[in-house]
Amino acid sequence: MIILSRSEIEAVVDLGSALGTIEAAYIAASEGRATMPPVGYLAFPERDGDCHIKYGHIAGDPSFVVKIASGFYGNPSIGLPTSNGVMLVFSASTGVLEAILLDEGFLTDLRTGLGGAIATRALCRPDARRVAIVGTGIQARWQIRCLRQAMKQTPLAFSIWGRSENKARETASALASEGIDLEVAPDLERLCRGVDIIITTTPSREPLIHDAWIRPGTHITAIGADAPGKQELDTSLVIRADRRIGDRLEQSLDHGEFSTVFKSGLMARKDCAELGAVLCGKAAGRTRPDDITIADLTGIAVQDIAITNSILDAYRLSSVSHPRKPR
Repeated sequence: MIILSRSEIEAVVDLGSALGTIEAAYIAASEGRATMPPVGYLAFPERDGDCHIKYGHIAGDPSFVVKIASGFYGNPSIGLPTSNGVMLVFSASTGVLEAILLDEGFLTDLRTGLGGAIATRALCRPDARRVAIVGTGIQARWQIRCLRQAMKQTPLAFSIWGRSENKARETASALASEGIDLEVAPDLERLCRGVDIIITTTPSREPLIHDAWIRPGTHITAIGADAPGKQELDTSLVIRADRRIGDRLEQSLDHGEFSTVFKSGLMARKDCAELGAVLCGKAAGRTRPDDITIADLTGIAVQDIAITNSILDAYRLSSVSHPRKPR
């Protein structure tokens, strides 16, 4: 059995390779080649926390993956990370446990960043340059890192807004140490009115982004609404959008950013498409420069399968080149 610590996982990460693997996984999901049972969810409202259990199998893969990931959003105030978790890999032939990835939530954060980058690249205008990041947590950092990788031929300018300007400045300082320039924006409305791309990364339970602030041609990737009760976008903005793309419509319409409008009867399933279908050309993404496009990403099991396989492949290749002592 392979058991990898977070540090061992981080040592073999290749963002470029992982982008392609996750994009292929989105396509497999939309083409019906993946089994993804409903998400397991536990809420801990008294601790501002939750836990997701996602699991699935892509047809033809030799293994299947079970992911347990928690997010406790008050943890930084007591010196603990927001995210934690583990990936379990089983043989699809025998059911034998083959690998445990003790990633401490790192892989969930990474694959979420990669998913956001894939959706943003697919749906933004070709001339989009100005990017607003809403939120100051770890996911804000990953969205920036991954989008720079996905659109590395495009000169992007990033700005960040958070409820706490101090936390926004801390995020900007941390990314500056990686050579990434990030402007801190004090006013969210002004920021939204002046950018081409907006990426929301908060656990908000009330709309932060309002319809009146969004000009034609803007793309929005909404990351935060991944559980019942969460919402980052004004419902009228979702209704106004020209194209609504979900990672998996069952999830987006049940507990994602689109769920409030869908459950109110103001939007039908046919008014949305899946990201995988857009990526493989079976559904339209952006059709005009003035389209307002929204990607609602709730996080799906094929992302966890893809990132896990990417890490294990890289680890095995590394082990062949540099044999390691057994544990």
